[in-house]
Amino acid sequence: MKILRLFALCLLWAPIVGVAKQSHCTFRVHVQANPRDTEVFATSVRTQVSGKEVAIEKMPWISERDVMAFSPYTANDGTYGALLQLDDHGRVVLDTLSVERRGGFLFVFINGRFITELQIDKRVSDGRIYIPSGLTAADISLMKKDWRLVGQRKRQSR
Repeated sequence: MKILRLFALCLLWAPIVGVAKQSHCTFRVHVQANPRDTEVFATSVRTQVSGKEVAIEKMPWISERDVMAFSPYTANDGTYGALLQLDDHGRVVLDTLSVERRGGFLFVFINGRFITELQIDKRVSDGRIYIPSGLTAADISLMKKDWRLVGQRKRQSR
């Protein structure tokens, strides 16, 4: 009888878990890691600027859940760029990173692709991340499904 009750409870809980909002666009910001960190904590990536292999932390500090809005534009090289506005949590994390990791690099991945590296040269307390270029029209389309454009009102909950 206990097993039957547990099974019934699981059946009732399953639809609630399935209602969670699925993200269309992934956005991850990783931080430069100590090169002596083990493979458990860090992985390597080839930088765009220097072409060197750099260690980055495996766990992202900022993700798509921290983005509130964005503003896309066409870059000079034919790709797209965007200004991402973070929510309160993302703003605090970015502010903390910009103070504690000054001189290091942030590595931005969108939809699993390495997009850009950003050097931390000053405190960033406004909660905005600027992606200069490297985004595709498909990336922008997916972003529109998840986040509002800067200046638009908040989306109504459905």
